[in-house]
Amino acid sequence: MYQDALLFLAGSWAYPALEMIWRGETHSSMALAGGICLCLINHVCCDLLEEKNIISRCLAGAGVITSVELVLGLFLNCLLGFDIWDYSTVPLNLMGQVCLPYSFLWVGLSLPAMAVCELLREDTLEFKSKRKLSEKNP
Repeated sequence: MYQDALLFLAGSWAYPALEMIWRGETHSSMALAGGICLCLINHVCCDLLEEKNIISRCLAGAGVITSVELVLGLFLNCLLGFDIWDYSTVPLNLMGQVCLPYSFLWVGLSLPAMAVCELLREDTLEFKSKRKLSEKNP
């Protein structure tokens, strides 16, 4: 649970920051999307698919991000009418909420996302804290 909270916070900071760099603007809902994505990437790519090759894991990460974007887009944009984003002019889009070019971009984004997940793993944090305690109490 602690790890999921850290991942959610990291994702909810990183995703809007990346969007600001990429587009120059963002929406508060992107914090929700980022938090959900990083938690799911951790559970899917770093846990369930841990033994798979990195390409498979990155493709799965892209699927996670695209799926979260689709679900949030259908809810926020289509159902609630917020019009936060619209990919309808981008080739190979689905209802203007997701598109294949951005899904390819998510493949590359999945690799650093998995690295963040590995850095924030409970066992890694637990090991670091035990090491610091042992250094203080020889």
